[in-house]
Amino acid sequence: MIELPSTLLAGKTAFVTGGGSGINLGIAQAFARAGANVAICGRTKEKLDAAAETLRALGARVSTAVADVRDLAQLEAAFATCKEALGPVDIVVCGAAGNFVAPAEGISSNGFASVLNIDLLGSFHTAKAGFEQLKATRGALLFVSAGQAYLPYAFQAHVGAAKAGVENLMRNLALEWARHGIRSNSVVPGPIAGTEGMRRLSVGENADAFKSMVPLGRFGTVDDIGRMATVLCSEWSSFVTGAQVIVDGGFGLAGSGVFNAAIAGAVRAAAKPKVE
Repeated sequence: MIELPSTLLAGKTAFVTGGGSGINLGIAQAFARAGANVAICGRTKEKLDAAAETLRALGARVSTAVADVRDLAQLEAAFATCKEALGPVDIVVCGAAGNFVAPAEGISSNGFASVLNIDLLGSFHTAKAGFEQLKATRGALLFVSAGQAYLPYAFQAHVGAAKAGVENLMRNLALEWARHGIRSNSVVPGPIAGTEGMRRLSVGENADAFKSMVPLGRFGTVDDIGRMATVLCSEWSSFVTGAQVIVDGGFGLAGSGVFNAAIAGAVRAAAKPKVE
C-alpha cells in the first residue's frame, strides 16, 4: 500500500461522523497515519470503542462521542468534547449516511425522509456544529458523497436526492465560507470492496460481472478513499475548494446503465435458489 507522508497532517485534529466503521473509519485511519489526532462520532458506542483502538494503534490521540447527526444539539456536544480532548478541529468530515435498495414506488415517506435526514440534514448539522472551530483554524470541510448525486441510479431515488443536495451544500459552503479560510470539497467513492453496499451488490456470480464494469478492472479500497480524503484536507490542496473528486476507477464514465446492470444482476443473484 502506498503511504502518504506520516507528517502530512501532523498537529491537526480531525472530526469524522460515522467514523466507527466502513469508509469513514478508513478515512479516520488514513488521517491517523498522516499524523492527525482524530475524533469520531456515531450512534453505536461499541463500534466507536473498537474503532478508537485501531486509531490509537496507529499513534493517534482519539476522542469518541455517541451522537446522531440528525440532532444538532448532540453534534454540538460532540464537537465540544473533541475540543476539550484534542483541541479545535482543523478537519471535519461529513460521512454519516443511510441507504437501502428500493424502487421509487416502494419507498415510504418515512424511508425517504430518513435518508435525507441522515445524509443531507446530517451533513448540514455537522458543518454547522463545526463551523466556529473551523473558522478559528481556517480548516477543511469534506463531504462523503456518492455517484447517485449526479447520475440517476435505479432503486436509489432517495439517495440521489439526498446526495445531490449534499453536493450543492458543499459548493454553497465553499462559496460562503471561503472568506473565513474554510475550504469545502467532496469525495465520491465508487464500488469499494468490503463495504456493506458491495456485500449486497456483489452476490455470487454477480461479483465478477460487477468488477468487469470498472474500467480499471478492480474494486476500490477504503485506503483509496482515505488517501484522497487526506490529500484534500491537507496543505497539498490549499487552493482547492468547491471540488467534487470522483474516486471510482472510471465506473461512472459509462453512465447509470452500468450501475443499473450491476444492481439487476445482484437482485437476480439474491433471488436465485441455493443448491445444497
